[in-house]
Amino acid sequence: MCGIVGTIGKKDTLPFLLEGLGRLEYRGYDSAGVAVLSGNEIHIRKSVGGVSQLVQTVNEQPLRGSPGISHTRWATHGEVTEENAHPHLDASGRLALVHNGVVENHKHLREELIGRGHVFRSQTDTEVLAHLIGEAFDQNSERNRPALIHAMQETLRHVRGTYAIAIIHADLGEFLAAARSGSPLVLGIGKDAQFIASDAVALDGWVDDVIYMKDQDIAALDGESFHLATVSGSAASPPKLRKIELEARATGKGRFAHHMLKEIHEQPETLREAMKGRLDLEEATARFTGLHRSNEQLRDLKRIILTGCGTTFHAALTGEYLIESLARIPVECDYASEFRYRNAPIDPETAVFAMSQSGETADTLAALRESKRKGALTFGICNNVFSTISRESEGGIGLRAGVEIGVAATKTFTSELVILSMLGLMLGRIRDLSHSDGEEVIENLQSLPDLVARTLECNDLIAGIAAKYSKTRNFLFMGRQANFPIALEGALKMKEITYIPATGYPSAELKHGVIALINEETPSIVLAPQDDVFEKNISNIEEIKARRGPVIALGTHGDSTLRSLCDETILLPAAPVFLTPFLNTIVLQLLAYHTAVALGCNVDKPRNLAKSVTVE
Repeated sequence: MCGIVGTIGKKDTLPFLLEGLGRLEYRGYDSAGVAVLSGNEIHIRKSVGGVSQLVQTVNEQPLRGSPGISHTRWATHGEVTEENAHPHLDASGRLALVHNGVVENHKHLREELIGRGHVFRSQTDTEVLAHLIGEAFDQNSERNRPALIHAMQETLRHVRGTYAIAIIHADLGEFLAAARSGSPLVLGIGKDAQFIASDAVALDGWVDDVIYMKDQDIAALDGESFHLATVSGSAASPPKLRKIELEARATGKGRFAHHMLKEIHEQPETLREAMKGRLDLEEATARFTGLHRSNEQLRDLKRIILTGCGTTFHAALTGEYLIESLARIPVECDYASEFRYRNAPIDPETAVFAMSQSGETADTLAALRESKRKGALTFGICNNVFSTISRESEGGIGLRAGVEIGVAATKTFTSELVILSMLGLMLGRIRDLSHSDGEEVIENLQSLPDLVARTLECNDLIAGIAAKYSKTRNFLFMGRQANFPIALEGALKMKEITYIPATGYPSAELKHGVIALINEETPSIVLAPQDDVFEKNISNIEEIKARRGPVIALGTHGDSTLRSLCDETILLPAAPVFLTPFLNTIVLQLLAYHTAVALGCNVDKPRNLAKSVTVE
């Protein structure tokens, strides 16, 4: 949630700040702001709306200087107004601060500050941080750079919640301080300048090397050198310089109208990338060196828990079917937000896979830490291999999907599915899956990118169906077995970017209550590939049609039954049963996308949503 960009050392910071915010706008676009030190005064510009509105404001009221900090907001506390936009000032007006995360005890801290005479201009928890740090700094007789670091340490020890903050102070000149706990923050180390950002994507082209700050780290930057400390006052771990990943650089839309459409069409390649070097045809298995566990250790596992949030949870549910069918090991799926608050029985023979495309999802990180406390093996499945979840796991698997800008997850979802398929293959081969069955799984997986490419050829057909049904007030999505979670995901995509209420169900549940929702105005989208439950799906479709409900069916090439029975039919390439969830996913992503376009929605920036959810 939210994006932070800051720099020190350049003669004019504004071009970097605005460009960096533009790259991070997928993290929040309710409002944006910038603070720049010019002479011995801090100048702030804010605007409601996206970064383009901030650019217009800055063009009308120019400012120059260094250092500078900036922020694009996803609102958590306080309405979307200029007063609540970051940066925020302390009581003296000399300290400016930007913040990602949530201060859980902000109300108590605010009341204490008001009791000491502080006056607040916003409704945010962030302004509380600014006032606390500013007060602690002003009470120090030194009032120098070390005093600001000390003020941050003193304040942050009493803060509950998550934060990534960046601070400049009018009395300290060329100096920028930053800290993180639970929200990501990256340092960029250049020859003539230093940078901070919520994501390395913002720094590409400005620096080659970055440092991923650890939880409780505090950074002090002066434009020429940097120093790391900790909130507790103990020595910080030695920093590790890392190159910005090349995949982080493909952030444009290319020939596509939206990032989401581009990322949908990238899936044949991202699936190939996820499988590259991980399939061993000779041994008929998959290999993940990042798990750091031998076959013997993995064979001893008695249970697997997959945990995540949102779209990733739907990938986990699909993975439950895939892993159990291939490996014959019990798999449970838990919403990470619920897992952390229930007393789940866990033992050393349980492996917990914490799944998160960003690797910074607050609830998933908390579930990972709870699992570690209880003695489970903990692994991460993330797109960002330098993320907090990746670092805190005992081992992990990278998605290799590249940067995903569209807020609605697409390519990361199918990358998660293929990782879980390969995980099921690997676990199956070290248990009781035969060599010939393993070879068949590999051959099928290797055919998947081409099958997805052929599915994408349905784009125009899907666009026509979307336009026809775009005025619908409700959608129902139904599927069976591994396609049931895909129905859930299709409904979520429709809700996320079109704002049309949509609900996913197991098809068999139709007669257990859902059938009451069937009417002439409510389309049912039924996933009905040629599989063992095809006839069951046909029965459900007939029940819907008997009540005059329109049906959009996803089936298999050559299927005449669906064409004769349904209002709309999208027939997909014939594929092994365990690959049909991938193909159905592509169709449902395109259906949601084209419906949103027909309605004039902002596809890449749906209302109230942000890409990386780093708050509970």
